[in-house]
Amino acid sequence: MNTNLYHIDGKIAKQIVLPEIFQKSFRVDLVRRAILAEQSLRYQPQAHYISAGMQTSAMYIGEYSTWRTGRHMGTAIRPRQKLAGGAQGEVRKIPSAKKGRRAHPHVVEKIIAERINAQEYRRALESAIAGTSNQELMAQRHAARLQSAPIVMEDKIEGVSKSKELIKILGVLGLKEDLEKSHDPRLRKGLRRSSRIRSFRKTVLIIAKDTSKVEKAGRNIPGVDVRGVESLSVESLAPGAIPRITIWSEAALSTVQEAVKKAKL
Repeated sequence: MNTNLYHIDGKIAKQIVLPEIFQKSFRVDLVRRAILAEQSLRYQPQAHYISAGMQTSAMYIGEYSTWRTGRHMGTAIRPRQKLAGGAQGEVRKIPSAKKGRRAHPHVVEKIIAERINAQEYRRALESAIAGTSNQELMAQRHAARLQSAPIVMEDKIEGVSKSKELIKILGVLGLKEDLEKSHDPRLRKGLRRSSRIRSFRKTVLIIAKDTSKVEKAGRNIPGVDVRGVESLSVESLAPGAIPRITIWSEAALSTVQEAVKKAKL
């Protein structure tokens, strides 16, 4: 499979041969499973306060004696508050009681990470990379119609360190419309009643071998992500199991197959 190699000014330099990994088929089921596994690693373990509902003077004494238990008095034998003069207070501690403990509280020991086999994850990563060369799949997310996919640029793009320079390059490549859409944030409700969370549409992913400079340029552009070829993930390549427009540097493209062989979740 051949594709165009672009200069930094957007002109075609030459034709290059893509690695064999781009000839694989796009497996939606594998990609979706790998994304869920990646997302599960970001979940925060939740736990219940171990003494919640138990900080009370209530005590269950029904099995020790008949005094102060309410036995033969028509009241249920439950852990009750200790009151003066041996009187019985309200029921506490048990889940069905007012201010009682929770029935099935969260525990930090619960396994919330969804594991995936290393070989299966690599297959999903290969599938996601191959999906970035399929324009029909990317049309579900993007408005741009590319001359060739994926976009491969000369290594000078790794030296771009200013956002305005990177925006100019993306505009020359015909991605201006997608960038404008990503500037409109989607507002959704947060956990609190009055909070609003801003999320931006995913547009362009830039993959470079050396991200020290281009990462500074891309982090200020909404919807644009910059990743090193050694730190690729399935979710970054195909968020929501739909491939996104990807720009590869020539150096990153030459080492992608070696990076996939070492990849693991």
